[in-house]
Order: sequence, then C-alpha cells, then structure tokens
Amino acid sequence: MSLLKNIFKKKNEPIKTNEEFWSWFQKNEKTFFSVVKEKGDIEKGFFDKLSPKLGELKDGFFYLTGMLNDNTCELVLTADGAIKNIAFVEDLVKSAPKIDGWVFTALKPPMDIKNVSIRMARYEYKAENLSFYANEDAAYPDEIDVTIVYDDFNEADKGNITIGVYIFLDNFLGELNFATTIDNIKVVDKKSAEKELVPIEKLKAFLIWREKEFIEKYDDVKWDAENDGYSMLEAQLESGNALLAAINMSLLGWHGKASHPWILNIEINYDGKSNNGMPDDETYALLNQIEDEIMEELKDFEGYLNIGRQTAESVREIYLACMDFRKPTKVLYQIKQKYAGKIELNYDIYKDKYWKSFDRFVRE
Repeated sequence: MSLLKNIFKKKNEPIKTNEEFWSWFQKNEKTFFSVVKEKGDIEKGFFDKLSPKLGELKDGFFYLTGMLNDNTCELVLTADGAIKNIAFVEDLVKSAPKIDGWVFTALKPPMDIKNVSIRMARYEYKAENLSFYANEDAAYPDEIDVTIVYDDFNEADKGNITIGVYIFLDNFLGELNFATTIDNIKVVDKKSAEKELVPIEKLKAFLIWREKEFIEKYDDVKWDAENDGYSMLEAQLESGNALLAAINMSLLGWHGKASHPWILNIEINYDGKSNNGMPDDETYALLNQIEDEIMEELKDFEGYLNIGRQTAESVREIYLACMDFRKPTKVLYQIKQKYAGKIELNYDIYKDKYWKSFDRFVRE
C-alpha cells in the first residue's frame, strides 16, 4: 500500500521545470494534434489540459493554436503583452524538443497587413480604415509617440475602440514589438487629427527606423557608479507616519536616462503596524539582505542602475533603471520564490525613457 501511495503521489507532482512540461506534452501530443487537425473541441480536448500544466510551471502563459498545413500544427505561447512574462515564454519555447508535426512559436508573430482584419462588436479594424502620425516633444525627443486615426471612431465607445485598435496593432506589429517599441499611443477620429495621415502599413518601417536611431544614439552611453550620490529624504504622511527614502539624486540628474529605459519597481510588504509603518530590526535586516541579493545579480556595470528606495506604511520599494527587461524579471521571480512564505515580494517592469516616475523626488 505504501508503494502504491508513493507512485500515485509522484504521478501527480506539479510541473516545476520547462523540461518536465515538455515531457508531459510529448506524452499527449498525438491526442492534441488530432483534436486540432480534426477541428474537434479544442477547448476541452487541448486547452483544458494545457492550461493547468502551464499554470503549475508559472502564472502568465497564454496560448493560440491552429494548423499551418495538413501535417503541421502550431502552438503559439504568448505573454498577452505582459512585459514581466515575455522572457519566460521565450525560454519555454527555446527549450522545446523537436516533435514531428508541431511548430512552437514564442509570442504572437507580426502579420502581413493584408491578413490583419479584426472584428469586435460592430467595429472592424483593417488597413483601409486606420492611419497614423508621429508626435514630437522637444523635451522628450527619444519617446516614440504615435496617434492612431480610426475612421469609424465613436467618442461614446472610445474604450472599446481603443482596445480594438490595440488588438489590431498587436497582430500587425507582433506581440514583442507592440509591447516594447511604442511609448505613447492615442486613438482619435479623423476630425481630431493634427497632422498629415500616414497609411498604417508604414508604421512598421517607422518603428524600425526610430529604434535603430535610438540604439545608435545610446550605444556608448554609460553611467559611472562612482558618481552616485544619495540623498536622504523624509516626509510625514497624512496618517502621521513617516516616509523615508534614499534616492540617487546624482543619477536622477543624468543626461543619459533614456539609455536605461526600463524601470524595475519592487515592493516588499512587511508588518509595520506596531512601529508606525516602519520595519523592526529583524525585518530591516531581512529587507537589506533581499536588496543586497538583488544588486548582486543586477550589477550597475552590466546595465542595472540603483535609483534608490522608499520605506513607508509597511512597504519597502526599490527602484532600478535597466537597459533590458529580460534578466531583471528572471532575477526577481527567483528571489520572490526564494522568500515565499517569509515575506511578500511583488515587482513590475515598465518603460519610462525619461524616468518621469521619479519627478516627485526632484526638488524644483
């Protein structure tokens, strides 16, 4: 009986690695292939089995499937535009074994404009009714700011139309490009257009040109951490509790901010109710230990700059400016897993080329 229990338990252990996931997939791929090829109940026969296994591996995996031809099925794994999950989707697909009859794709690929037509509710989004123009701001010259003009725009349904345009761009540009290249997007009608309209099919070429220009401009721009200069800031919140911050004011004055356009925002929650929102000595030591581990993995000379930290109301926030988004998300996920059960850690990463998020720390 004991042996049977051990065998049963082993078979039901959750998937923990990419290799374990693909091992499970290989055991079921023929069934999945048949469901997709024969246009059966894909939800029940494939996705209902796939979803929980991906969930065991990590939250944030989404998927699409279909036949490329009579003999080849494609499974597209996607992060649904979430920057913090892109690297994990890419790694999972990179680790996929070769399986006859299957093609695995990381992130939704770009599509030919002729093949992109999105219908949502009573609206259709296609090349014929979409155009764009670029906006320039002398104060923020490196930001890619575009206005999308939709011929059938309806102000009363602005929210849904904006979502429809975003889905169109996600398919046309590809998930990675849409999620990482455009800084600001606005959707308007033709009457509100302020510049000459450009056909939407030219948006890809425009983004490639701007990205190339940006890379060349900041290729050799580096920050020397020896120039770091931290200031201690203190404020009193409406609750009466104190806010303490240590901010690298020298770095915030740097002209090359756009070379590190990704902002990593880490939040560590602790119990500070008995200490006016501040950590006790034991918690303070743990917070510093976690921060030290983060900085050990994300070194300044490799492109990860420490902007500073803020502590108040039972939350320690740590801020880094990063040259890329992939490594930081992997590092923080590992650290979050390591300290699960000891302290609550959450993180996000977003693009902010001019670090506007930290204007509140800059004295006028």
